[in-house]
Amino acid sequence: MPVDHSEAREKMGGQLSMALRASWLPKITNGWFFRAESFFSVARYLDKAARDAGQAGPDFLSHSHGEGFLRFFDERCQRQGIFIFDEPESALSPARQIEFLKLLRRMDESRICQVIMATHAPLLMAYPNARLLRLGKYGLEPTTVEQTDHYRVMREFCDDPRGFVEATLAE
Repeated sequence: MPVDHSEAREKMGGQLSMALRASWLPKITNGWFFRAESFFSVARYLDKAARDAGQAGPDFLSHSHGEGFLRFFDERCQRQGIFIFDEPESALSPARQIEFLKLLRRMDESRICQVIMATHAPLLMAYPNARLLRLGKYGLEPTTVEQTDHYRVMREFCDDPRGFVEATLAE
């Protein structure tokens, strides 16, 4: 008969949460969480706020989705803070992902911010000295780019694009 340990885990988690206090040194008060799906709403708001204030705004929406995305990141990520990106590659072609890597490098070199990113893009996972974690059966596990399913699929595709697509469609 299966044993339900959820009540014990809940009590233990409750005790642990009472003993811990999240903090960041030095104290960080800036930063944001960014989902690709939110970009148009945020860009529309920022463009309108600038127009309403009589200023020449950033004009994110007059560019392609990827270009507007990069402009937004470039403008907003040059400050101290914690930046959490949820699949930023969804708006970026591979060439624009490389531009995003360059932006990440500038952020990293400034040593004033930290980036936490959820991604499926092997290009972004390959950022030098990135700590990669995979959500596995038992929680977060360290991994390498080469160990990810996304890398393996891209490698197989790059080795034989036509053969890969034909085999995939035949399944």
